[in-house]
Amino acid sequence: MSEQCVLEMAAGALERAGADVAIATSGIAGPQGGSPDKPVGTVCLGLVGNRIRRSRRYQLRGTRDWIKLLTSQIALDWLRRYALDLPFGESAAWRR
Repeated sequence: MSEQCVLEMAAGALERAGADVAIATSGIAGPQGGSPDKPVGTVCLGLVGNRIRRSRRYQLRGTRDWIKLLTSQIALDWLRRYALDLPFGESAAWRR
């Protein structure tokens, strides 16, 4: 799991689907599987479109279900911002 990995995943999905935009996520939702470098809650998102290639790593906190929910909401917000041509702001609440 890395920012480069999710970019490649999204680029592959974009190509295979013939879509205008694709998003990919990868992470460690727990409760096991973390390491000192990538603790539970580490999530990477990647978005690839005609006019963008963007990835970020986040460190989320909470239960497995909560981490999965937060990841989905961040991904949907990224798609919304892309569709509306809005800037991708940084949130101290999510960014590692």
